[in-house]
Amino acid sequence: MIHIVNYGMGNLGSIQNMLKKLGIPSKIAEAPEEAMDASQLILPGVGAFNEGMRILSESGWVSFLNRKVLEDKLPILGICLGMQLMTSFSEEGNVAGLDWVRGQTVRFTGANLRVPHMGWNIVLPRQDEDLFRSEEEELRFYHVHSYYVRLENPEQEIAQTVYGDPFTSAFRKDNIFGVQFHPEKSHKFGMQMLKNFHTFAHA
Repeated sequence: MIHIVNYGMGNLGSIQNMLKKLGIPSKIAEAPEEAMDASQLILPGVGAFNEGMRILSESGWVSFLNRKVLEDKLPILGICLGMQLMTSFSEEGNVAGLDWVRGQTVRFTGANLRVPHMGWNIVLPRQDEDLFRSEEEELRFYHVHSYYVRLENPEQEIAQTVYGDPFTSAFRKDNIFGVQFHPEKSHKFGMQMLKNFHTFAHA
């Protein structure tokens, strides 16, 4: 069963409702001990990087997640802030992240860019990535963010979005998946992606 990590900073209900529509069993885990039998994890997130890391650390989630993700190789999907927390470091508050995926979370810059980047945008997936398998010719997802991930290893990028310049809107490192957009707000596109995560994450 998919367990959704509740550390007080995410659209947990929306994610669970979408999984329910897909017929995928899920549970909101309020504490690490409630997620011991998880087969997959979702790490959501809305808000500031430093606050997210503080809460994860103080509530005991960091050590639990490190064990499940790095040692047990449990598939995990980070959404928006959840994706950013998986990186090494963020400019937002100069705080270290989980460091599962080497890279930095940096702020959008550019005189002609409105920040935050908000609204629907086309996502361009790598052709061989099962997370984005779809019959749709064009994939559109809903974004709300002021920061984005800059990877050290570009081979871990599995999708791009263009906002001013192209940026990494999804990555994968073995069992670790991250998406910058909100699948739970992206209607049929988000439903298909979550279905793919449930189906293919063990591949």
